[in-house]
Amino acid sequence: MTISILCGGSGTRLWPLSRTLLPKQFAPILPKDSPTSISYHLTHQSRNSNTLFAKTLLRNEVFLHSLNAKFSVVTNEEHFFLAQDIASEIDIPISSFLLETLGKNTAPALCFAALNAFESDENETILALPSDHLIHNTKAYEECIHKAVQFSEKGFLVTFGITPDCAHTGYGYIKAKDGIVEQFVEKPDLETAKKYLQSKNYFWNSGMFCFKAKLFLKELEAHAPKLYNACKKAYLISKEQASFKDTNNTQTLLRLNKAACEEIEDISIDYALMEKSSKVACVESTFNWNDVGGFEALKKEWREDAQSSAHKSELIAIDSKNNFVISDKLVATIGIENLAIIDSGDCTLVAPLSETQRVKEVVALLKTTHPELTQIHNTAYRPWGTYSVLLESRNYKIKQIVVKPKKRLSLQKHFHRNEHWIVVGGSALVSIGGEEVFLKANQSTYIPMGQTHRLENPGIIPLVLIEVQMGEYLGEDDIVRLKDDYARESR
Repeated sequence: MTISILCGGSGTRLWPLSRTLLPKQFAPILPKDSPTSISYHLTHQSRNSNTLFAKTLLRNEVFLHSLNAKFSVVTNEEHFFLAQDIASEIDIPISSFLLETLGKNTAPALCFAALNAFESDENETILALPSDHLIHNTKAYEECIHKAVQFSEKGFLVTFGITPDCAHTGYGYIKAKDGIVEQFVEKPDLETAKKYLQSKNYFWNSGMFCFKAKLFLKELEAHAPKLYNACKKAYLISKEQASFKDTNNTQTLLRLNKAACEEIEDISIDYALMEKSSKVACVESTFNWNDVGGFEALKKEWREDAQSSAHKSELIAIDSKNNFVISDKLVATIGIENLAIIDSGDCTLVAPLSETQRVKEVVALLKTTHPELTQIHNTAYRPWGTYSVLLESRNYKIKQIVVKPKKRLSLQKHFHRNEHWIVVGGSALVSIGGEEVFLKANQSTYIPMGQTHRLENPGIIPLVLIEVQMGEYLGEDDIVRLKDDYARESR
């Protein structure tokens, strides 16, 4: 069996904690046993079970043995190294990565996953899972998975319906009887949702699926032939141009061709196939499920104090209750209730908890006024490590750069800025114009505008460096990559 983890998302629902380049499944948004700051996790790449992606891998690790499964991850090319780091940190092997250059929703993602699985085994079973959900009753979850696998063996495309415990208007519903899906229903109004709750035949649509790759592809070709053909064409082109194994020959990487993917329709699997096929079954799922679709849902994962408030900060609360506070700073509240106060260092969101779904409106406005705040945090992740913007003005920028042991940046140059590098921890091997210099803590160097250069960490501990950029233009797109270990495009 192949467990296909779908890692899409644009980082809008939990802004400012999540961003385009750090969507919620990769952001450290969950509580830990010992309190540490969010900025620490963002800066030091703490890759453990306080991310939704890690929770998803750990929850399904049992099937590597009981069902002889392997993990495959479908994710945006920009997020590959985030996923790789998290999996490595918790020591879970990923058999293959399908790297999307354009996100086209769940139908194309699942089609690529099925094509990839079918190529290796025509009888392969796929368990397709979102990467950003939480499930706490793992025993009930495992029982449902085994039941779904049995359904798939009988020739069904299997979906998982969550037994509703309230009249929720934020989810799509599945109408099913005796395990067979009769109808997929859009998000209802409140009165309709109440009727669904009473009927006992309606379930929340979890977005989880189990099916034979062969049957999935056959049904998709029958009900959405244009989509199927476009995906298959893109897959075959990509296999010819950008498929390779890692240096240990244990992991397959497939970068999906951008030009070919532009021809593919942006459509969900429900619309493309599940609503049309007569071979869809539903496993009624009673496990505790949270799609973490907003701050109200996230608050449920944090321990509440005596005033029903949940917080990750040093909090002084006077006559305040039922608030959700996330900050690295001390926060004091007086006479407030039912508020979300979410501070990520560079941005702060304050809103009634009941209105936090509207954070998408904030992101839409920021895209026209401060687009960088929708893209990245002060700390950005790269395959070689991280950089954090410490201070920024019109013609200078100060960064902290952390390079992992034995990693190096691309050989590059900039047209609009000079750079000063000061090593504050570890050691650096610096190439400037073809000449190499070795730097230790408290040593520095200078890179003139237009000069080729490269930074490498030859040591066994992280290299920490302060970079001072000076110039009339300091955008991240002022970079020409001449050689790159990670096959990234020049910007």
